[in-house]
Amino acid sequence: MALRNVAIIAHVDHGKTTLVDQLFRQSGTFRDNQRVEERAMDSNDLEKERGITILAKCTSVEWDDHHGHKTRINIVDTPGHADFGGEVERILSMVDGVILLVDAAEGPMPQTKFVTGKALALGLRPIVVVNKIDRPDARPQEVLDECFDLFVSLDANDEQLDFPVLFASGRNGYAGRDSDVRSGDLTPLFETIVSHVPGPKVDLDAPFTFLVTLLDRDNFVGRILTGRVATGTVKLNQPIHALDAEGKVVETGRASKLMAFRGLERVPVDEAKAGDIISIAGLTVATVANTIADTSVTEPLHAQPIDPPTLSMRFAVNDSPFAGREGSKVTSRMIRDRLLREAESNVAVRVTESADKDSFEVAGRGELQLGVLIETMRREGFELGISRPRVLLRDAEGGGGREEPYETVVIDVDEEYSGTVVEKMSIRKAELTDMRPSGAGKTRITFSAPSRGLIGYHGEFLSDTRGTGIMNRLFEKYGPYKGTIEGRKNGVLISNGTGEAVAYALNALEERGVLMVNPGEPIYEGMIIGENAKDDDLEVNPLKAKQLTNFRASGGKDDAIRLTPPRKPTLEQAIAYIDEDELVEVTPGSIRLRKRHLDPHERKRAKRAAA
Repeated sequence: MALRNVAIIAHVDHGKTTLVDQLFRQSGTFRDNQRVEERAMDSNDLEKERGITILAKCTSVEWDDHHGHKTRINIVDTPGHADFGGEVERILSMVDGVILLVDAAEGPMPQTKFVTGKALALGLRPIVVVNKIDRPDARPQEVLDECFDLFVSLDANDEQLDFPVLFASGRNGYAGRDSDVRSGDLTPLFETIVSHVPGPKVDLDAPFTFLVTLLDRDNFVGRILTGRVATGTVKLNQPIHALDAEGKVVETGRASKLMAFRGLERVPVDEAKAGDIISIAGLTVATVANTIADTSVTEPLHAQPIDPPTLSMRFAVNDSPFAGREGSKVTSRMIRDRLLREAESNVAVRVTESADKDSFEVAGRGELQLGVLIETMRREGFELGISRPRVLLRDAEGGGGREEPYETVVIDVDEEYSGTVVEKMSIRKAELTDMRPSGAGKTRITFSAPSRGLIGYHGEFLSDTRGTGIMNRLFEKYGPYKGTIEGRKNGVLISNGTGEAVAYALNALEERGVLMVNPGEPIYEGMIIGENAKDDDLEVNPLKAKQLTNFRASGGKDDAIRLTPPRKPTLEQAIAYIDEDELVEVTPGSIRLRKRHLDPHERKRAKRAAA
């Protein structure tokens, strides 16, 4: 059976998952009586909610062209978000072609530029699929021109620029070579993949070699390493060893389990040949970018190094007065085991334990990635205290001082908001590198910005642009340190006691600033209950009840206290909002903001020590 390995690149919401589901249905991968989840690829709850693809997944369909030719097509999903950048290059090294899927109305988006650029640089020839062709606002020809311009700007060669184009509706399951196609099935797409994507170039006679691209773990078989067999054949229980980039042997063992992808499942197989994308279990130390090979092999395969983490947060045991009320996993040992397990399967995460053993520095590739980790742990029953994110600086080569990470930020906004965005970004030390109208009254603005300045900007950006702006970020480089960036201007309102918030007291506090708690909500001393209108912190009493002396005069009107609804921060907003001396308390049911030192005297002492 012939083999094709292809990656699919698409912006969030451009219909990738729906299209892949249709490929399944039409290739007969799903039996008719099998209940298909609407979106087969996004298996993780968080991915479904956020609509992002976090872990790259592999699926496989068999296509029969009814002339007796069968082809197995392995489809590898690429992460669309730049926080998961290092994964992209490794995934692309497994495939021989890429499908760029673009929305017929929105056109190619800046987020996919990153992945597309990497694919072209590796010499892969793209197939462009203009999806959602049945949208009333579809503009297929212009979108096609935009794709061409994108490829040119990414230095595509002539062969890459001579790409096949299909027009499709993933939802309705048809594709065609003409933009007025409105019926049919996906046969043209299957045919294009088979004819345009080359089969893997393989050497079956050489000894077995395999590059690890993805890593996950299973409670039964332990670590599972996924990648493409580069040369030779591997058989079940064959002796193998793992080499690092320098060619040092990391460990020796056996291929105790081989699995291939069939549809969405991993299925055990007895052997696998060069060109196949498979998973191997049986090794305990080998990790992403290692070469797994027959024990006679000493030269490792070339692998993309892993992008550096650029941001870190402290994950600590929750030591608030309400600790242990909601979560079932609260000890430092449980937190440590969970973080080490994460670092084991997520190569972009680095975990270091602090000297006091009560907290852990977790470094990753951006707020989104660490936010996803915290949200996942919270759903698993963990309680945590999270510190303000810090960027990871490094010493410049040749002793040129400190360097910090920079990102390329591409912002699409309605023209009326562009002034505000430019002003806010320049406060955050970003440099404007490009600004151009992008049609329909929108402007596309590009900045080079220190990652540090972007922490917490996204929420503010959404409110500045009334929720209409789109911001895309990707790691650009390490560059010279930009000096201080001013943080939050306002102080906070801190509770001076423990109990339940009282409506009467909150009503009196409303003129002081913006509240973040509801009446009746449990509160403790040192907890942040709102934002002060001034720039200093203020200790307040949210527990004060009305004195009931002059009974008759009150006339019962007080029951009708009308409070402005509180501003409840989401996890991302809370992490971005807090200052150095504050923490976010994260539990399965609550997100609270608090001072690191709950006792006011300790706070004063800490402040003096810092000064």
